[in-house]
Amino acid sequence: MPLFGNRLPADVRARLSGERPLSSARTPSGDHAVATFVALHLPGGERVPWHTVDKATWDETGVTITTVTGGVYRVDLEEPGFLPETIRERVQNSIVANRYVKLTTNAGVRFIARRIAGSDVIEWELAFDDGIDGGDPGVLAAAEQALEQVRRSLGV
Repeated sequence: MPLFGNRLPADVRARLSGERPLSSARTPSGDHAVATFVALHLPGGERVPWHTVDKATWDETGVTITTVTGGVYRVDLEEPGFLPETIRERVQNSIVANRYVKLTTNAGVRFIARRIAGSDVIEWELAFDDGIDGGDPGVLAAAEQALEQVRRSLGV
């Protein structure tokens, strides 16, 4: 595989809506998964922005992407090329801050600040430990207060 990959077919490029490809990998069906500066473009037209990726796991046949909202995408690949490294770098690049704060003696909340690629916008994700009801008004008020303290301490 050439250093900068093979040229992408015109229909795959058109699906990118002008985003510049960083790396790509071919699927067994002949389609492509393409990483751009802003998102991972999957066969079938799915677009997964980097700031929404919670985790990517690889095995011998492809990649599984899990989003922060619980969405799961699976893509089988013929040869991954540089796609795994690009996905890792882009997801890590989106994370501005990651802090854990205890809300009770046994549990707490993780605050993750993510940068939306191509903008100055930062989104905060709250991940509550098991056993904490993030919908409870008291818990939510405590979490919001803790988030404000985290924002001030980090300047974000």
